[in-house]
Amino acid sequence: MANPKVKNFPEPRNRRSRRRPKNREVLSSNLSTKKKIQSPKVKKVKPKINEFEPPKQRLLMVWGFLLFGIIALGWNLYHLQVLQSSELLDKARDQQMTYLRPYLPRRPIVDNQNNVLATDRLVYTLFVHPKMFNISQEEMAQRLSAILIDQKPEELLKKFKIRETGIRLSYDVPEDKADQIARLSLDGLELIQQYTRFYPQEDALADVLGYVNQEHEGQAGIELSQQKLLERELMTLHLSRSGNGSIIPTYIDEGLLNADELRLKLTIDLRLQREIRTILKAQMEVYNAKRGAVIVMDVRDGSLLSLVCEPTYDANKYYDVKDFALFKNWAVTDLYEPGSTFKPINVAIALDKKVIKPDTVIYDPGRIFVDTWPISNHDYASNGGNGSINIAQVLQRSSNVAMVQIMQRLDRQDYYNYLRKLELGQKMGIDLPGETASHLKDEKLFTSTAIEAATSAFGQGFSLTPIKLAQLHSAIANGGKLVKPHLVKGLVDSQGQFHWQPNLTEKQVFSPETSKIVKEMMETVVTEGSGSVAQIPGYRIGGKTGTAQKASPNGGYLANAKITSFVSILPIENPRYVVLAVIDEPKGANTFGSTVAAPIVKSVMDTLISLYVIPPSKEIPQTPKEKSEQEGGTFRD
Repeated sequence: MANPKVKNFPEPRNRRSRRRPKNREVLSSNLSTKKKIQSPKVKKVKPKINEFEPPKQRLLMVWGFLLFGIIALGWNLYHLQVLQSSELLDKARDQQMTYLRPYLPRRPIVDNQNNVLATDRLVYTLFVHPKMFNISQEEMAQRLSAILIDQKPEELLKKFKIRETGIRLSYDVPEDKADQIARLSLDGLELIQQYTRFYPQEDALADVLGYVNQEHEGQAGIELSQQKLLERELMTLHLSRSGNGSIIPTYIDEGLLNADELRLKLTIDLRLQREIRTILKAQMEVYNAKRGAVIVMDVRDGSLLSLVCEPTYDANKYYDVKDFALFKNWAVTDLYEPGSTFKPINVAIALDKKVIKPDTVIYDPGRIFVDTWPISNHDYASNGGNGSINIAQVLQRSSNVAMVQIMQRLDRQDYYNYLRKLELGQKMGIDLPGETASHLKDEKLFTSTAIEAATSAFGQGFSLTPIKLAQLHSAIANGGKLVKPHLVKGLVDSQGQFHWQPNLTEKQVFSPETSKIVKEMMETVVTEGSGSVAQIPGYRIGGKTGTAQKASPNGGYLANAKITSFVSILPIENPRYVVLAVIDEPKGANTFGSTVAAPIVKSVMDTLISLYVIPPSKEIPQTPKEKSEQEGGTFRD
């Protein structure tokens, strides 16, 4: 036990003299505790190398990634800005721009006097939605009927019952009536704006112009055949578009304001066309005819001043037509046997081939047999034969037998070749759709049998269109040149200057001498023969009548059907016009070319003389009354 009186002094601080404890573990523990208490910094802990001191390899790796990224971005930038710049520019423009192709109205059609025959106008389609009406259906029908004059209230009420919405009442409401409908401010009415083709002359030229459907496509006539000339060049508008899709009109395409003012000008004269249609309709009513056609052609170049077919239709209401045959111009599309109107053509062939002379005399017994087939004149039963007659008298009396004898002087192969020279069996290339080529018998059949050539001598056994016959007579009138019939004069601007004109061709088929001789012979038909009804005092006119049997579709001829025709040349001394009238199936006893068709041609020639101020060929003999009035006297019957 320790002595309490003994005072424990601390050990000397000299480390060398310090005693080691016996129990090292206890000492170590105490020392450790002591050290922690006295100074925690005695033992320094060195940080880990991989957390605070990255090696050089890692730095190089980081820099390598950064450098690779910079290079990749630079290459991508070069690829976008240089290599793909044009492609991306196009894509950007596609996203930023919108392309509009507005409807461009078709070019107008005008006649040779610049009268508008066809143009585009703004109209509206009217739809009604009965379930949205804010007034009664009866009241709505009354209000609309007051504007749509052609639709009665009871008709509108029936239409309202069809369904609850989307009922079309009209698709050609004019702009002024559309304004009246809009001012009603009634619910359930919808007006949709559109352009439609408008024909201000209504039915005057429907058989020439045709019509355009709701898709603005020509379906008949000039509207169909001249579609490319009538359509303006399509124009595309480029407009900017904002981010939300709205259009920003940033600029206008160059040339947008340079409007296409070209018009399609025709050779047709509206004044003449209207007058001829009136004349033709009146004569058809007298004879209750099935149909009729009148052609007026300028013999110098084939220009058609008038091409009238009856019956016809109103091109503004083409959808009301029940007989689709009205959509074609039958003077161009339908074949018929010309009969005696072809005899002057055959005489010209015989003269050109020198098998006859103008003073040749033919004996006409009135009836002959060819290959056992009897051929007789139209008046053989009543008058018998004509005896000895010259070539002019053959035409005056329209002798079938004499014509057969004339053409028998010509080798059948030469005859056939000449008909081919006149382009029978070929199309003329007229600028109307649906032209039908004339039909000529097979060459072997024609040349091996006498009857084929014999019937062709008086205009039967082959067929052609009325327009082809007019072309052949124009060749007789103009000195022997076969000109191309046409209606299109060209594309003309507002100043009257042509920007395009058709390429017209001609072909010499008769000698000028032959042409002159035949014209003078045709003049005697009017002065002394069957065409006397076509005489006009003071004017030299040539002509030829024709009354032909109508061929049956099943072969042979129809018993009670015929086609009457008359063709004329005006004036003979300086031919300018050929006028042809063809009347199909006139009814009655006295129906011949001289009684049905010739009066029409005379009235047409009177109109031509008046319109174009054609001077008389010779001094017009004065009547006693006119002579007395000119001398200042008084005339008494």
